[in-house]
Amino acid sequence: MQSKSLLFLSLLFLIASCGPFSKLEKSTNWEELYNGANKYYQEGEYGKAIILYEKVLPVIKGSEKAELAEYNYANCHFKTKRYIEAAGYFSTFYRTYNRSPLAEEALFMNAYSLYLDAPDYNLDQQSSREAVAAIQQFVTRFPASASYERAMEMLTDLEGRFEQKAFSEAEMYYRLKDGLFPGDFYRACIINFQNFAKDYPESKHNEELAYKLVEVGFGYAENSAFDKKEERLNNALGFASTFYRKYPSSQYMGDVKEYESDTRKELDAHLKLKKEYADRNAAAQAKIAADAEAKVAAETKSNEENK
Repeated sequence: MQSKSLLFLSLLFLIASCGPFSKLEKSTNWEELYNGANKYYQEGEYGKAIILYEKVLPVIKGSEKAELAEYNYANCHFKTKRYIEAAGYFSTFYRTYNRSPLAEEALFMNAYSLYLDAPDYNLDQQSSREAVAAIQQFVTRFPASASYERAMEMLTDLEGRFEQKAFSEAEMYYRLKDGLFPGDFYRACIINFQNFAKDYPESKHNEELAYKLVEVGFGYAENSAFDKKEERLNNALGFASTFYRKYPSSQYMGDVKEYESDTRKELDAHLKLKKEYADRNAAAQAKIAADAEAKVAAETKSNEENK
């Protein structure tokens, strides 16, 4: 039974190896290869079309037939979801045939291929940045294109991924602030939250991060060294003041007021302690000066008595 199965598979292999595509693949007639590649392309046999285009393209390079063949070759890669390769071939096509009727579509497909290859927001966004650059190139070059709105939608989506990634990084620092090195992560939180607001001024996350900035600002100040505490407590009060101005109807208003109250109490206690330290220091300095003066007076008196 097993030998019959092997024989059947062998016959299938022989039949396949003698099929039309196998014969065409071995051909050295470039016209046959060109027509065959176009035929398989039209029929949606993109894998076979790629093989034949790769054979014929070096031969027809520079001819009138090369333009369509190179576009089809790039599109074969797109259709088989080889997006990075497709983007490269579409880009090459555009640079080579920038006056072609297909140039606009090629530049769009370059951007679209990179867009489809862009990862989710939680992964490295280097390829997403390349996609953004390609989309911006397209909309700048072809502002009247029928694909303009579609390109802008892709751009909005990618920028949304950048925003979400930046927010997730801000959240990460926030979660780490209570770890082994809270001071470092408090400072990182503050910088990250402020940068996020500058980079994404219209983000829906800004209200939440502004509230957390007040919380983190107070925590950072509360745990600061004595000589840096006053400045950081005042910064925390500044964060609260900015929050009130920007989000007067916020759901976080009650919490922010509590942090502001705690910050003011901490600042009052700090200033009182600072004054006590200053008074003690002044008293100590006055005592040292008085002792020194008394010592000089005593020495002067002793010298006069010994004359």
